[in-house]
This record gives sequence, C-alpha cells and structure tokens, in this order.
Amino acid sequence: MPKPLLPLLREVFGDTILSSHAQAGDETIVVPRERWLEVFRELRDRPEFRFEFLMDLTVVDYLGQTPRFEVVTHLYSLTHNHRLRVKTRVPEEDPELPSLTPLWKSADWAEREAWDMFGIRFSGHPDLRRILLYEEFVGHPLRKDYPVNRRQPLVPERDPIAEGWKPT
Repeated sequence: MPKPLLPLLREVFGDTILSSHAQAGDETIVVPRERWLEVFRELRDRPEFRFEFLMDLTVVDYLGQTPRFEVVTHLYSLTHNHRLRVKTRVPEEDPELPSLTPLWKSADWAEREAWDMFGIRFSGHPDLRRILLYEEFVGHPLRKDYPVNRRQPLVPERDPIAEGWKPT
C-alpha cells in the first residue's frame, strides 16, 4: 500500500495547495490556476512523485458559483503506485488554463473534449478543436445552462477522410 502523499505534497508546495483531503484512499489537492502548469511539472518531474501518467481530465460545472468551473485531473505514478486528483477552479468570464500536452500527450484528447463540451480553452494546445461534435455546432452542451431544446445548424453530411475535418 502506498504511503499517504498529502504530507509530502504540503511540504513541497506549501501555500500553493489551497485545500486537500483524502477519502477512501483517494487523495485530492486544489491548486490555483496561476500555478497550474508549475505544479504539474513538479508532480511529473520530482523523483518523490514521478506521476508519469495523466489518466483523465474533466470539468465540473458549478453554475451559480464563482468561479464557475472546476477542472479535475487524475494522475498515476507507475513508479510509486500513487494516485492523485488535482483540481483547480476556472472563472466563466475567462475559462482558460495552460495546456498539459507539453507534459503528457494523453492530455491532448481530454483537453479537446473539455473544450468541446464545456468551453474550457487550453492555451498552448497543439490542435484545440472539437473532438465529439462538428465544427459548426454552437455552444458547449455539457454546460448546465445549455438550452435543452436548442436547435443546431444543419450541415451536409461529409466524409472527413475524403474531404478533411475543416468546415466548408
């Protein structure tokens, strides 16, 4: 069984950790978005952490709260058999974070999905475009204020292999 990480994380990151908790063996830290990339670089590179694998990245919409969105990542260390959840809050009026793709290639599609479904922009992402919906789709359908009955523009069927993915 891996040693608890939270004491070591508090020692290394100090006040950068806004809050933390452990529940049922899952350890979680919350960091400010201004330190997002720096924290992840340390979590990947420091020998005591060695989180080689970004398992998932997703978003929670807390409509009515400020900041509105919470970006949640799950890391795994193959070396130490540690798991860690890292969260940060992102405001509705500036829903942007630095991309984690320079650190983990697995962030690529997860960030594209977060953009497509919630409208979170990842600066520095190499190819931030929709991954599940077509380019002409208006809005981000997993936002809690997305209108259920909204009609989307009809687009002609196209073969993305023969014609490419860009809208005509």
